[in-house]
Amino acid sequence: MNSSSTPQSTESQVVIRRLRTHEEYKACVALQQETWGPDFAECVPPAILMVSQKIGGVTAGAFDANGRLVGFVFGLTGVKDGRLVHWSDMLAVGPEVRDLGLGQRLKMYQKELLLELGVEIIYWTYDPLVARNAHLNLNRLGAKVSEYVPDMYGDDMAGELNRGLGTDRFIVEWDISKDRTEDHMELSQKLVEAQRFAETKVVNTKLSDAGQILPIIGELSKLPALRVEIPHDIQLVKSESLQLAAEWRAATRHAFMFYRDNDYQVLGFYREEKNDRCFYVIAEGRSAE
Repeated sequence: MNSSSTPQSTESQVVIRRLRTHEEYKACVALQQETWGPDFAECVPPAILMVSQKIGGVTAGAFDANGRLVGFVFGLTGVKDGRLVHWSDMLAVGPEVRDLGLGQRLKMYQKELLLELGVEIIYWTYDPLVARNAHLNLNRLGAKVSEYVPDMYGDDMAGELNRGLGTDRFIVEWDISKDRTEDHMELSQKLVEAQRFAETKVVNTKLSDAGQILPIIGELSKLPALRVEIPHDIQLVKSESLQLAAEWRAATRHAFMFYRDNDYQVLGFYREEKNDRCFYVIAEGRSAE
């Protein structure tokens, strides 16, 4: 993605609110194309961004000090198993305002709007190989992985971020009915619990003779708990070697599908600060006990 030449905004200067005008909806389309590439086939047009809000959907943006759209979240509200739920379809933040916590702020704003409607569960997907998103979704927001789907959006959805790796996704479920104090305590507990398994077996990587971490497809163990490793930055890996990035996809797909089919659950995600290695903790059933 191309960085903007506009001076960086601080977090306090960015305002989160619903999109309102035709110009803002068009700016949202432009940000989709900037994020996922000009040929992104799943781009949501201005009309859908607008009318979805008339029936319980959310199209909200992050606006910098100059009123420029620098991030957005979009989703649709519907009914699942007889109750109102929301599918959060897109979240993007411009490269010039990354690391300001805007992704989390957009999700929290979305949460507040949906609670007013009586929605208690939000679903969305993310690529299991993207460590930044794993940390946001599982550690910062407290969503839980409910399903792993290989090539959920087709074998190679158009767009620079997806090209060459397919579209394997975790479906996550976020219970927004809990109060903030309960949320904070549970998130802290989840991260500590994940780190408690830092010595368990890693099933999809090995160290080369030169000390490089390499993804592998091998025989998988049915241990009570284990780890699946992902790269710290899959887009960096992809820019250096598409073949290596594809090997990461193949190795994680092999592991996630095996453990999915054997009733394992994703317990958590953590990063080792000393070396930037990133791991999902997988456990039998819904508990690692």
